[in-house]
Amino acid sequence: MATAAVQTAPPPAREVPSTFMASVRGWWSAGEKQSAASEERLLRRLPFFRADAPSRDTLSPSRDGPIVAYSSQIELDSPKHFINTLSMVSTSPAPDAPPPAILLHGYGAGLGFYFQNFLPVAQWAGRRGSAVYALDWLGMGRSARIPFTVKAKRDDIAGRVAEAESFFIDSLEQWRVKMGLEKMTLIGHSLGAYFSVVYALKYPTRVNKLILLSPAGVPRDPNTTVPSREVTDVQDKDHSGSAEPATKKRVDELKREQQTAKKEESRTRRIFTYLWEEGWSPFQIVRSSLFWGPMLVGKYSSRRFTGLTEEETRDMHDYILNITLAKGSGEYCISHLLAPGAHARLPLVDRIDKLKIPVTFVYGDHDWMDPKGGEESVEKLRQAGNGQGKMYLASHAGHHVYLDNPKAVNDLLVKELDR
Repeated sequence: MATAAVQTAPPPAREVPSTFMASVRGWWSAGEKQSAASEERLLRRLPFFRADAPSRDTLSPSRDGPIVAYSSQIELDSPKHFINTLSMVSTSPAPDAPPPAILLHGYGAGLGFYFQNFLPVAQWAGRRGSAVYALDWLGMGRSARIPFTVKAKRDDIAGRVAEAESFFIDSLEQWRVKMGLEKMTLIGHSLGAYFSVVYALKYPTRVNKLILLSPAGVPRDPNTTVPSREVTDVQDKDHSGSAEPATKKRVDELKREQQTAKKEESRTRRIFTYLWEEGWSPFQIVRSSLFWGPMLVGKYSSRRFTGLTEEETRDMHDYILNITLAKGSGEYCISHLLAPGAHARLPLVDRIDKLKIPVTFVYGDHDWMDPKGGEESVEKLRQAGNGQGKMYLASHAGHHVYLDNPKAVNDLLVKELDR
């Protein structure tokens, strides 16, 4: 059961750049240079962040401290294909260090969404002589926005899914090779968690363990998720509490809450959902809204991130605006992976039992992802002889569980990385 927490009054809702002139300035200044600057403003909250990548040969614990963080673009095999990467590396690598942890964001997001989680996991890396990396998926965030195409015919479901998945997981494998990593622990959120599982299935010898934060695409039931909430979900107003092992009673309560929300879904949201599933991207609204795009993002930021300070909200708004205005690419994967009703065309629950590694599921106690999928997956793993499946519910948290209750999730991440 979730631990009790003292209720505190939420800060008043903030409107970030919402005037017409502020929208004009936001639109006009958007571009790669501004995108890099908006990301760096989030990363500079790390006391050990450097603007320029240091030479690994010159790092010194006495001079640089236990950990150094820096950004870089890792070139892949194909021309103009690159992965935007935040590296947080120990200055005293240990020969027996655990595999590095890789933070992987969800649909249409970017590595900056994890800015409240970087410090604890980086400190873990410094303590264990390991490393932590945060990536932007190819075609998202500040990674290369290359054309996303699927050649399989519409009725070739397996072919469409395989092509869409390969776009992401094969680029992750290329990145791993370029970085010289033998094994990795993958920490993925939502669609990033889905891709983490798919990567582990295709490259099983390269994954040490999986930590899945509100994973997408797990259950079979077409009536359990509301995909529009990936964009419209509002943050819980209480940001305290902890992550506790999931009990059947709490999972059933969350399931009933989701079913009630599904019944109350508005007609507008259902239309939004339909368009998404038909290959339309919600981010097209911002790109096609001329100068009003920044204002739309501002309204989303002020509603979604109620637990952040005014400065943090402003920086997140700027960051989201810049990665949203970038050329559409990887976001168009969604209709190939999710069928009408928003369930996965090839659900993970039917594939996950092939994994032989530890798998940890984490859901918010007000999540809109179906925890029954995680519960069934843990049981499937157990029946296949893998007793290393676990599931947790984080209190006072929704789908963006790592942002909604960062302390609980950070404590759990460090615990699972040390497990």
